[in-house]
Amino acid sequence: MDEDINIINTNTRNEKIKNFFLNNKKKLIITSVLAILLLILFFGFGEYKKNQKIKISNLYNSTIIEYNDGTKSKSIENLTKIIDEKDPTYSLLALYYLIDKNLINDRNRINDLFDVLIEKTPLDKEIKNLVIYKKGLFNADESGESELLNILDPLIKSNSVWKSHALYLMAEFFYSKNEKIKSEEFFNQIINLENSNPDILQETQKRLNRDFSD
Repeated sequence: MDEDINIINTNTRNEKIKNFFLNNKKKLIITSVLAILLLILFFGFGEYKKNQKIKISNLYNSTIIEYNDGTKSKSIENLTKIIDEKDPTYSLLALYYLIDKNLINDRNRINDLFDVLIEKTPLDKEIKNLVIYKKGLFNADESGESELLNILDPLIKSNSVWKSHALYLMAEFFYSKNEKIKSEEFFNQIINLENSNPDILQETQKRLNRDFSD
């Protein structure tokens, strides 16, 4: 008797499973196809990104190796193209190379390239903060107070490891303009900052003792 009941239950369960697949055949097929397509897209996109990285790397390396006065225009074209690719590694290197070799004299154009890195490139937080600081350094000699403060404001208002660098840059900026009160204010912010860079802190103490002591 029990054996008959078990057979009936098994048959019933099998019938339910069979009916489920029959009634949901279209949904199951669509779901399976979508899952396969998603896997293909996922691995395909990963392969595409890998190939793009290799192409950018090759373009950067060949541009640097082949650079000379005769290839300057082409080098600028290639390096700006790499920056526009918004690659976290090679876009940074491309901009630094342009600046280091002084290939572009237009400050506005360089600032636009900085903004591509800062605003559109997927950088780690502190790498992005470093780029902001470098933008401030690049502009320090030719910009006015409001422009430089505007550039460095994200660092000054943050807890970034680059905050003390930004404060020191502003202190030096005001000192060079003979605005010693403002300069001292920024130096004092570095002294009171909990996570000031040790070298920056040491240099700040020297400057305060040397240039601001009564």
